Parts: sequence; structure tokens; C-alpha cells
Amino acid sequence: MRFDWKNIVGEVHKSRPQFEKIPVIGITGNFGDKGCELAEGYWQCILEAGATPLIIPPTENPTVLYNTLLGIDALLLSGGADLNPLFMGEEPSPALHGINTRRDLSELMLISMAFDMQLPILGICRGCQLLSVALGGSVHQDIQEAFPQKKILKHSQDAVRNCPTHSVNIEKGTLLESIVQENKIYTNSFHHQAVNQPGPHLCISATAPDGIIEAVESNESKPILGVQWHPEAMGTNDHVTAALFRWIVQEAALYRKTADVHQRILSVDSHCDTPMKFHSQEERLTTLPRMYYGHLDATIMVAYLPQRERTPEALKTATDRANKILDELESYVQENNAHACLAATPQALYQAKQTGKKAIMRGIENGYAIGHDLSNIERFKQRGVVYITLCHNGDNDICDSARKSNNEHGGLSDFGRQTIQEMNRLGLMIDLSHASEQSFWDTLELSKQPVICSHSSCRALTDHPRNLTDQQMRALAAHGGVMQITLYEGFVSMNGRATIDEAIAHIEHAIQVMGIDHVGIGTDFDGDGGLPGIAHAGEVMNITRELFRRGYDECDLRKLWGENLLRVMTIVQDI
Repeated sequence: MRFDWKNIVGEVHKSRPQFEKIPVIGITGNFGDKGCELAEGYWQCILEAGATPLIIPPTENPTVLYNTLLGIDALLLSGGADLNPLFMGEEPSPALHGINTRRDLSELMLISMAFDMQLPILGICRGCQLLSVALGGSVHQDIQEAFPQKKILKHSQDAVRNCPTHSVNIEKGTLLESIVQENKIYTNSFHHQAVNQPGPHLCISATAPDGIIEAVESNESKPILGVQWHPEAMGTNDHVTAALFRWIVQEAALYRKTADVHQRILSVDSHCDTPMKFHSQEERLTTLPRMYYGHLDATIMVAYLPQRERTPEALKTATDRANKILDELESYVQENNAHACLAATPQALYQAKQTGKKAIMRGIENGYAIGHDLSNIERFKQRGVVYITLCHNGDNDICDSARKSNNEHGGLSDFGRQTIQEMNRLGLMIDLSHASEQSFWDTLELSKQPVICSHSSCRALTDHPRNLTDQQMRALAAHGGVMQITLYEGFVSMNGRATIDEAIAHIEHAIQVMGIDHVGIGTDFDGDGGLPGIAHAGEVMNITRELFRRGYDECDLRKLWGENLLRVMTIVQDI
């Protein structure tokens, strides 16, 4: 051991420019007679996996917890005492062991907040159990008590902690299997509690031979995993332990890369229907807190109008309704002006990013709002509307729709042609999502400016009339336009529950067909858009994480998340 500490510090100062930034893993500290404490195995395994361990003492202060999470790249939940069953709405059973009143609330809050922030999480033993409870599941207070008629293994062992004491069967196709590369492993075991129900966000990935749950993981393609055994006690010479800690460190590095790039780029969601829920008790998928959690800088919120009859009275009602929704949207932003602002130009979006505010742009979904009066287009333009979706489900006076269409006009109507010309003249983007294929071709032939599809996906992957064919996509790109891939389940998959992987497949197909300069993202949140793992604005950074995982770089992400759309907006508005 060296004692010349001044020389050591001097050597550090000389080498400092060469230091490599490595991930920081926050580890929840246990709490004993002497205060916060932690078994050496946890932080040694983190060190050997190539990261910096940071011990998190228990606190129930949400500001402290939030700032702690901002400073780490992944969360490791350590083992310890039983969970107080009152946190599950249960009374204590006679078999309950000692609880730790200093940890439970703090860690349940920490897990919930980390989950909202999309941090990678690894739970160990008690950490696995708390992970399940925090995400809507439950825990058996005592395994023997829960299964009195069942032959249960001895899970609370007297063996030394680095000794394997029983086997674990790992489910095929799981994240855990991909990490350890085995379907059967041997582990230590020191618990009398276990996960009962994983909850809606997790699934079972491993069990003991007696059926007791030994591991749970995200069912939404997130880097979240809980194991019931103590890998840190097995030591990093154990290949399973080494693999688990390498995994959490690798995911931490990817999380930091994702979060950092979102600090540098401008991310824009080209379509959400949030104003539709201003008077609803339904949960909103795009909110300001969620935009902050998901690193989403801007969104285009639309005044959506379902297609109704087209009498003069009904058309006036539609125009009035669109204006009322825009009024409500503007009031919402004004009420939250400390955190949000209205924007109508790309320059305003970049200014909002610099000031730390979220930018809200205005759009209209369904040209039905124009009525049969072209002067309404200029009025909407003056209100700050950046695009009008020509139609919704059902034909209107402008064009035929992709759905619920009677092929009334055979594409664009004469009034529709005047609408295109007026939008070109005024600098309003034309949105062809929802338009029929012939309406699409007519618009591309007529418009002197690039057009957009604010929320559509690829028909080659999902044969739905709302999606674009490869031929349409190539023509849209040749015309200088952009296609914003949507997260609406029925447009992403024909096989029921769509996944983030399928959404990414649509992005990649569009890039292959159109080129990276003509693709973006339009979620359709609050209009039935959203998939597991990208279910709301707080999860959109997971798209970036998955694209990084597939080899895309920052330049690609900058284009996909807004640069392409804003290029079209600039061209159109410069007119």
C-alpha cells in the first residue's frame, strides 16, 4: 500500500484529461443499527463490471429522490428485510419476519420514479419483490404459509452465501435467457418471501423446481429485471453473476447515451390528440411531466373533428368547434406558461428548447373544420396552425378518405384543389394521413410544396388502408415530403398486441424505402396511439434507445426526431 497520497493525487491530476466517463449505478443501501450500510459484494460486482457504484440512503423526500435519479444511469435494488405488508394493503401474517421501516416507502417511491424515467433496473432478492409491488404486483408474506399443501424447497438456506443450493429454470425467449445464455442455472437462496403476482408491467422469467418465482422482467421490452437469489454473493467468478452485472452496466451506458443525445437534439412528435381529453377523466398520454420524463421537446396537438354531415349549419358548427378547441389549447399552455409555450415556427421550437420549456404547436385534424369557406384557412393560419389534415374517417368536401369512403370525388374535389392551392399560398403544411390513395396522388401532383403524412405507417408491413404503400412512400420522398411513423396498434401490427420492435420495424422499412431524410415520428397519443414500452410521452426515449441498439447514430436520430419535419415546415412557411 502506498502512503504518499500527495504524489498519488498529483498523478491523478496529470492523467485527468484521459479519464473515461463510465456509468453510475445507484445501489439502495440497507439500514441497520449503525445507519446506512451495504454488503461489499454489491459494489464490488459493479466495479468489476466497469461502472461507478453510488449508495443511495433511504429518504422519502421526492426532490432528493428525483435529483438522485438524475445523477445515475441505472438502479440496483439490494436485499434486506421483509416488506411491510401494509404497503400491499394486507395485515401481517404470523410468519412475517422483521421489517425495515426506514426503507420501504423510500424504495417504493424510488422504483416508481425510476420506472417513469425509463432507467434500467436490477432488483436482487428483496429488490425483486419490491420491484413487483412498486409496479402493481404482490408478494407472498411467507412461502410455506402460502402453499401449506405443497412440497416447497428450502429457500432460506443455512449454507454459506456463495454456495449454490438449488436449481432455477429460465423461460425460453426471455431477457434473462439472453443474458445468461442458459435455461437452467444453480443459485444460492436466502428468502422466505417471494413474488406472488408480477403485476401488469412484468412477467415471470424463471422459477424454482417447486414453482416459486425466481425472476421477473419487463414485458414491455424495457431493461428491467429482478432475481430472487443473491448473485453478488456468488462473486464475479460465477458466470451468471458476471453476466447480470455486465448487463446492467451496458444498459446504464445505453441509457446515458440516450438521455445525453436528447439534451442535444430537438425531438418533435408530429401528432397527438390531447385536446380531445381536456374535459375527460381519462388519463392523458401527453402531459408536460411526461414530456420531461421522456425527453420530448415539442408536440403538435391537433383540434380533432370527427366527420359529420355537411349542411351549412353543420359546417359552421365544425368551424366553431375547431376554434373552441384551439382556444382551450391556448388556455392550457397559458396556465402552464412556466413550463410550456406555444410555437408556430421551427425557430420558436429551438428557442423553447434553449429556455427549457416544452413547445406546443397547433394542428387541425380534418379539413371539415374549413367548412366550404377558403377564408377559414387564413384564419387558422393566423391562429398559429401549422398543418391541416385534409380529412379523417369519411369523405368530406375536400377529398375522399382512406376509410369509410364512398369514393365521392374520385380523389380531390374541385374545392379540395382550391384548398391545396390556398394552403400552399399561405404556408400551411398539407397532411395526407387519412386521405385515400387517389387523394394522395392528386395532392402530390397539384401541390407546389412538400407535403407530410403526420401519423401513418407502412402498408408493406401492415396491410391497412390508412398506411402508405412503398410506391406512395417513394413518391412522397421524391416530392420532398416526410412520413411520420405512428404508434397506433392497428397500423403497426395485424397480430393483436403490437410491440416496440414492430414499431421500429416500420421506421426501418420507411428508411429503407424513402431514405433517412424523409422519415419521422407521429405518435397519435391520446388518439388511441401507444404501444407497450412506448405507451405515452414519458416513454418515447425508448425509441431512441432501441434505434441506438440497432446501430443508428446521433445524426440519424436528429433527423428522425424533428429535423426532417422541420425542413418541410421551413420550406412551406418560407413561401
